[in-house]
Amino acid sequence: MKIARVMRYSAPLLMALAASAQPRPASQPPKEHTNRTRVVLLGTGTPVPDPDRSGPATAIVVDDNAYLVDFGPGVVRRAKEAVLDRHITALEPANLKVAFVTHLHSDHTAGYPDLILTGWTTGRRAPLEVYGPTGLQSMSEHILQAYRIDIETRTNPEGDQRSNPESWKVNAHEIKSGVIYRDAKVTVTAFPTKHAMESYGYRFDTPDRSVVISGDTNPTEETIKACNGCDVLIHEARTVELFGKLPEGPRGFGAKNHTTSEQLAALAAKAKPGLLIVYHAWISWWPSVAPSGSQPLVLTTGELHSSPDVLQREIGSRYSGNFVIGRDLDVY
Repeated sequence: MKIARVMRYSAPLLMALAASAQPRPASQPPKEHTNRTRVVLLGTGTPVPDPDRSGPATAIVVDDNAYLVDFGPGVVRRAKEAVLDRHITALEPANLKVAFVTHLHSDHTAGYPDLILTGWTTGRRAPLEVYGPTGLQSMSEHILQAYRIDIETRTNPEGDQRSNPESWKVNAHEIKSGVIYRDAKVTVTAFPTKHAMESYGYRFDTPDRSVVISGDTNPTEETIKACNGCDVLIHEARTVELFGKLPEGPRGFGAKNHTTSEQLAALAAKAKPGLLIVYHAWISWWPSVAPSGSQPLVLTTGELHSSPDVLQREIGSRYSGNFVIGRDLDVY
């Protein structure tokens, strides 16, 4: 293999995450259900390093089969937590065999090495199948190159994976819009979304439910068409309150690439899902940082945050349908 250049994700200093400590807003709680298809929120967070919300990751579980959408930081450990706390054995790390990625931003992909390698070392017996936009194959190859020494050590005659020497591999499928995956449990259709790079949302059609997930996106007609009365729509949002407080640069980026609560309410009214799940919710922003000698000074003014309750009110005042503000490990 060629030597790969490793890029390291560097987050700003931790800010005071007061909003994350808010109790769950007064929305419909997760319910026991008898559906063959379950939506499991493994991570609902944003790039802000909130310890209560792992990076974006959603599992669509059909019977004993799990299909993962995005693999943000913490994905494998959250999956194991769902096994222990929610008794969803399909989410054992070794069972995570098929995954889809909406786009290649770091907050949606930083858990990719963990998904590849921990799944393998805990018992996955086949290469990981991953579907996503252009660049996914290169990302996969570079990750495997970065862990070349680990792989060689584990598969040599004295290694702990010598009896399973091939399942570290990844089959990376770069996609376009349309049906991209089908098996006996599910048909997956990709549709284009509007973000800062090539990006897709996904519709899952299973024997008993239709589930649509947006990824990061500005509101689009393609999302509305993909849902069109679907059983579940999982969509990102940020509060209007927070959006109005942002500096000009982040506000301009968000206006092009993300969705406010007001915009989501209007989109959901047209898409008409049975249940709207709000995830990847921006309720806090990065801290302001100014140098002070050799050490940075974090200015935690408390101004650039909102709360789940505000998000609940902003959507509820504009949308009469059934919706919830998702939290990690919620099951629907």
